[in-house]
Amino acid sequence: MRGEDVQQHAMYSYLSPEERVPANHPLRAIRQITDRVLKGLSRLFARMYARLGRPSIPPEKLLRALLLQILYTIRSERMLMEQLNYNLLFRWFVGLNMDEEVWDVTVFTKNRERLLRGEIAQKFLQAVIGQAGELLSDEHFTVDGTLLEAWASRRSFEKKPEPPERGTGARGRKLLRDTHASRTDPEARLFRRSQAGQARPSYLGHVLTENRYGLVVAACVTQSGTRAEREAALGMLDQLQRRARRITLGADKGYQEEQFIAGLRARGVVPHVAEYAVESRQWPNWLRAEERNDPGFARSQQRRKRVEQVFGWLKHAAGLRQVKLRGRRRVEWMFQLAVAALNLRRLQRLLPTAV
Repeated sequence: MRGEDVQQHAMYSYLSPEERVPANHPLRAIRQITDRVLKGLSRLFARMYARLGRPSIPPEKLLRALLLQILYTIRSERMLMEQLNYNLLFRWFVGLNMDEEVWDVTVFTKNRERLLRGEIAQKFLQAVIGQAGELLSDEHFTVDGTLLEAWASRRSFEKKPEPPERGTGARGRKLLRDTHASRTDPEARLFRRSQAGQARPSYLGHVLTENRYGLVVAACVTQSGTRAEREAALGMLDQLQRRARRITLGADKGYQEEQFIAGLRARGVVPHVAEYAVESRQWPNWLRAEERNDPGFARSQQRRKRVEQVFGWLKHAAGLRQVKLRGRRRVEWMFQLAVAALNLRRLQRLLPTAV
């Protein structure tokens, strides 16, 4: 029997959002892990807000909403507010009641700036990593970097009114970064990854992953430059909370440089850096025989390629192929939050209690 197209709307609903979300939905496990992390950051949130005045957007709800924007590839905060207005799953994840009014997009953006000043993304990422516990490998790591297109165009670059007398190049030679800057994003630099590529206004995003499950244990963003990747790698290693006495670091040929290899040895890190062909005289190799013949060298090179999966997800799913924020600090904030979202997706399947 054909049903009738009756459109009499009910005034009340007897099912809560908690009952409507399936028990096996992936967001349930992500919500559990996120709530534990946010509970640990509660005291930090309390210090960021004044005790008097009008209540603002709770930082817990703001961060959950930003995680949804990354996980579901929502390209703007205005569209995120639209989704929160009618998407029942999103309202449940953020913690909004059915009758609760959605925030104005301008108010949402200004409250996000408060979290940016408090460097919440870095602390949130570290707290998410802490949830992994024994899943993390404390011996074998991989490092790599990727190009992040800035929210600026090549035409926005103009000559600086007061360029420095001495440049940042070899022997004080002036480079383009010394004489020109973008009007829209002065911290972005024209850079290309290869000789065949086009120079674009960009930043460089760097990640340090552990080799067991590919979880990101450190992430940062720097201005584009030929030495930025190696300097960022050493900086992330210095921030790493090491438990094992001997650790290894896998990397591609771009890290095959004398000072970088020496920096790894000084930190007690065994370099598992890919080498150039023996016939190549233009680019020498700096590994010792015992490092080259280390039993784990081949394994590190196999695992090294998995870091490209991280960059692929960040650019295609998280929308960081071209960042929509200006300034290195803001770009790094969003980059670290996106990395935390990726770790949450992986922990959702790895943690036995996240069901």
